[in-house]
Amino acid sequence: MEHGMRAVAAFAIAISIPLVTAAAWAQNNATPSERLGTLAQTANPGTCPGNPGSLGVARVVEIDSTGGPGFGFEHFKSYDFLREGEVVLTFDDGPWPDNTPAVLRALSEQCTKAMFFPIGKHAIWHPEILKQVAAAGHTIGSHTWSHADLSKLTADQAREEIEKGISAVRVALGQPEASFFRFPALRHTPELLAYLSARNIGIFSTDMDSFDFKMRKPEQVVDSVMSRLKKHGKGIVLMHDFQRATSLAVPELLVQLKTSGYKIVQVKAKEPVQTIAEYDQLLEKELGGGTANSRPILSVVRTISQ
Repeated sequence: MEHGMRAVAAFAIAISIPLVTAAAWAQNNATPSERLGTLAQTANPGTCPGNPGSLGVARVVEIDSTGGPGFGFEHFKSYDFLREGEVVLTFDDGPWPDNTPAVLRALSEQCTKAMFFPIGKHAIWHPEILKQVAAAGHTIGSHTWSHADLSKLTADQAREEIEKGISAVRVALGQPEASFFRFPALRHTPELLAYLSARNIGIFSTDMDSFDFKMRKPEQVVDSVMSRLKKHGKGIVLMHDFQRATSLAVPELLVQLKTSGYKIVQVKAKEPVQTIAEYDQLLEKELGGGTANSRPILSVVRTISQ
């Protein structure tokens, strides 16, 4: 036990996370990947009102993003927190009219959860849709301001893209969300990884890219995801709620995930992201004062005759 605790201490110092107590170590016997966050069992699958055979959520993982850890075997291999048969659903590039609400409906019908990485501009254009994502209990990170390829920008330009995207989510929602970030096209540089590490923002790549942005038929999206999962056995799946085919594919995809015995893991952040005031103020001006106290547009403006 003493030798084990010395190893835990060395690991905690190396990645700058809080040291677990001897009691917690003895109780959990956690692996290094699990010590990065707190793993908690949640509502059992199949307890969905109106859908007793629903997919549900099997487990919730809480991530301590101190030091900017990276996830997704496409680029980062240090923290493999998924068990065999477990899946994390992630959606990029929203929020977008029709498509994002369709994805939300499908997830709601199966009482399951996902991660969303919205583009800042889209969040400012459609704050009411992003609020629906938050209200449904999904995890929201950020995905830059305009989906620029950060690897081709200067350091200052790249940092502005990152921070404007983060603040856009905060302004659109009226509150900060998860301290998670995904690079557009998954392209990053060592300098930007170091920047996000200093900002204590966790970085999400993927275990498998569905390449749904290349597809026009929902069945193609379903086949893409399921075939990759069959090959890998588990994984963080990258899709896009911006894409129409994906929005149409999600209901059938969730059914096939359930039928095939996969279990959904929801990822949450231990702490919300810390935004930078100057970027918050910049985005509030762009939105005409922010949306913290705004109501959904349909409760303010409605058509009474046409």
